[in-house]
Amino acid sequence: MVQSLPQGPAPHEPVPLDPRTAPVPRYGEASLADLLPAIAAGQGVPGMKSGLELAPADRACVFLVDGMGWELLLSHPDEAPFLTSLLPTSRGGTGKPITAGFPSTTATSLASVGTGLVPGAHGLPGYTVLDPATGELMNQLRWQPWTDPYAWQPYPTVFQLADAAGIAACQVTAPHFEHTPLTRIALSGGTFHGRLSAEERMDFAAERLAAADRTLVYTYYAELDGNGHRYGVDSDAWRGQLMYVDRLAQRLAEQLPPRSVLYVTADHGMVDIPPGPEARYDFDEDWELRAGVARLGGEGRARHLYAVPGAAGDVHAVWREVLGDRAWVVTRDEAIELGWFGPQVDDRVRARIGDVVVAMGDGVAVVATETEPNESELIGMHGSMTPAEQLVPLLEVRT
Repeated sequence: MVQSLPQGPAPHEPVPLDPRTAPVPRYGEASLADLLPAIAAGQGVPGMKSGLELAPADRACVFLVDGMGWELLLSHPDEAPFLTSLLPTSRGGTGKPITAGFPSTTATSLASVGTGLVPGAHGLPGYTVLDPATGELMNQLRWQPWTDPYAWQPYPTVFQLADAAGIAACQVTAPHFEHTPLTRIALSGGTFHGRLSAEERMDFAAERLAAADRTLVYTYYAELDGNGHRYGVDSDAWRGQLMYVDRLAQRLAEQLPPRSVLYVTADHGMVDIPPGPEARYDFDEDWELRAGVARLGGEGRARHLYAVPGAAGDVHAVWREVLGDRAWVVTRDEAIELGWFGPQVDDRVRARIGDVVVAMGDGVAVVATETEPNESELIGMHGSMTPAEQLVPLLEVRT
């Protein structure tokens, strides 16, 4: 008689993540959308209010570093000694971060900063989203294909409201940003000053701060994010950029005029996604993920899925099953109800949000190697709601 061997445990079947466990951004109290309203309220701009508590200042400068997440800054004290010394000042002296917003991506975050509105209101809810008027995907960072910027985002910016209230508002950044649609609908108001070198931007930002009794200045640095995408945040190239950013921030801080405040913040953090199929689901090669999906929007860490008519329920079920415990997968209605895009979602924005919305968990992404070849090759990515992507600093220097 042959004795049967004892059976091992049954194979693990991953349980899909509960959407209610997703760490929703802290809209209304500690998000990027709350920053400029808090500053402008302290300067006396009519109608401005914010749940973010910041001490008022006559002159305020926001230095936004693309891709400098809170967790990345915490883990690199040697590369960023000046910024590290400011960590206790973050978020009004609480020593805590603020949140970017969902998705944690540049176009969405810059629109939140400049308008003081949540993504569901300003209407830039992703890297690429569906334009309901054309049925095609619209890249909101590159603004392709073209659509009327002011129809897409009709609200005034905080810079425009501050300028109308007599505050000297301006943007000091790279010259090629001056006429981009994203600048026009998210960051315009007052005057634009293009400066090629980052050092020139820091120096001129300090000059503009001192140019009037009440000023609001915005300046920006992009290359940290670029190096993270190309080489990863665990690269010497990225660390070298962080060292440079640290020197820029100190250069600006040392030139602040009296009665001024400098805020150093970011639009999102970043995570490295390993190569290979264990970490990268390839939409273009996976028939299950493709089934019923007419358009794949968003980016690797935050996806909008636009279903063929009648297939939204099946797409939701299949993506939950395939991704299991590696992503939060929700319907459009669930995402809105759970507040992923903020407490306000305008009617004109609703159809831009995917029938199914996917926020990836740690260490994985959904790429599309044929239809998105460049994006699929990135090492560093962002977009989801994990702390590494979502939390950003709000460091402060006052005079």
